[in-house]
Amino acid sequence: MSQMNLKRTTSKTRLLWAAMLSLVLLLATRAHAAAPGITGPTFNLTAQPAYLNQPDGNAIYSWGYGCNGSPSGFAPSAIPNATCNTMQVPGPTLIVTEGQTVTVTLTNNLPTAAGNTSILFPGFNVTTTGGVPGLLTQEAAPASSVTYTFTASSPGTRAYYSGTQSDLQVEMGLYGAVIVLPANVPTACTSGLHAANLQVKAAHGEPDFRLSEAAYDHPQTCYDREYMFQFAEIDPRIHNAALAQVTALTGCTAGTPGCSLVVPTEPYHPAYFLINGRSMPDDMDPNYGAEYPHQPYNGNPHMHPGELTLIRVIGQGRWQHPFHEHANHVRILGRDGNLILSATDSTSLAGPLQFTTTTTPGMAFDGIFYFTGRGLNWDMYAHNPSSADPLAKLPCNPDANGYYTVNSSPAAPVSAINYYEWCQDHNKPLQANPFGDVAAGGPATLPDPNIFTNGAWYSGSPYLGPDATTRATGTTSDFQPANTQANPADERGWAFMWHSHNEREITTNNVFPGGMLMMMLVDSREFVIDESN
Repeated sequence: MSQMNLKRTTSKTRLLWAAMLSLVLLLATRAHAAAPGITGPTFNLTAQPAYLNQPDGNAIYSWGYGCNGSPSGFAPSAIPNATCNTMQVPGPTLIVTEGQTVTVTLTNNLPTAAGNTSILFPGFNVTTTGGVPGLLTQEAAPASSVTYTFTASSPGTRAYYSGTQSDLQVEMGLYGAVIVLPANVPTACTSGLHAANLQVKAAHGEPDFRLSEAAYDHPQTCYDREYMFQFAEIDPRIHNAALAQVTALTGCTAGTPGCSLVVPTEPYHPAYFLINGRSMPDDMDPNYGAEYPHQPYNGNPHMHPGELTLIRVIGQGRWQHPFHEHANHVRILGRDGNLILSATDSTSLAGPLQFTTTTTPGMAFDGIFYFTGRGLNWDMYAHNPSSADPLAKLPCNPDANGYYTVNSSPAAPVSAINYYEWCQDHNKPLQANPFGDVAAGGPATLPDPNIFTNGAWYSGSPYLGPDATTRATGTTSDFQPANTQANPADERGWAFMWHSHNEREITTNNVFPGGMLMMMLVDSREFVIDESN
């Protein structure tokens, strides 16, 4: 291929990605993620069937855990419209505090032919009451119950899932998460920059949606925002076979010959790849959306520059998923509730910094992600000394780490829209010597490929904030005017795609885009991130 044709092809590819991501941003309007769940320490769950809606229009017959009656409460409390259906995928996230005695009673409302079911709680010492003996734990027979009791011995994120005929029952959707919050939050998490970040949120009218101030009983696990992501797959042939056999055996008597499912689970060919029970773009619709009665949790992270964002991730399916969080690496704090400490200094964390995180089936990890804009080499807030707009002339006094914070001198006001700006890039224009993409006979000159690769950010502007493009360039610009973006008028953020690095897993039924794909949006401080939806 000639260099010119290669260049045209590359440019077309960029434009296709830009168009796709613009569509994604439209679909993601005002829907944000969190780590929602139900609070204990006593939980009454049921296992039963329902259908999961998919973005290709199909509804997949599935099984899932749900609430058997109203739960004790919901968290985070800032979400007002929380619900817990009698079946959902993933199952209800169980939120407890370190040291609590947790009791989970499971009632088996699966079809009789599905047989017994159960729950495993890896990492906890579990005692059981009632039920019938199973291979791995006590099980609930059809229309019967079993109770599991354990102590929430240490903080962190863990999986729970069926321990009965797991190749079928986990595939059908019987899995969920347990979040154990630390009993003693380190004082470092409620002072200094962490306390200031909370004041910054309050100054802009932004609620706090965290479950805690720290992920573990350790001062290096403080965080400012959090999200839960559970990865799984669906092979519709298995689900359809289960439905056909359940239908054929309707009315059979439990335990009698022939009243049981014989569903082959190999060969395994998943067609749907899920984040919190949904595929892209559905995973960017609101939490508890009425159109997803059995898939209440979404996956659409937002954050402001400088925030430490805790991500809680669980591999719930059969495959290992390599997942890439664009814009920065993820610092792993712990796995399966086990904080990773240095072998030579027990006060220091030693978790790896990962470009791509891996989610092994049944394994959970907690990690910290953050984005500051450091090193972009241009002023992402569009400060411009020649502008008449006062917002273009905000100061940036570096603190000891180079950022504009309450530790700067003079201190940054908590209401500053450029709070936590990397001051080394303050007042730097986007391009001191613009050169652009040389026109090659096409109808338009494309943006500079360096900027397009690293940061037009698919928001219509390479700057944060609704009026930043105008501040930077006046009334005309090589970039789209700030008011052309279709997202809310007060939001001009940057979109980074978070996605599986297995290309098939970013499809839905082999159609791209879909599957394990979502957008992380970095927003300027004046945009209020409201995770209540």
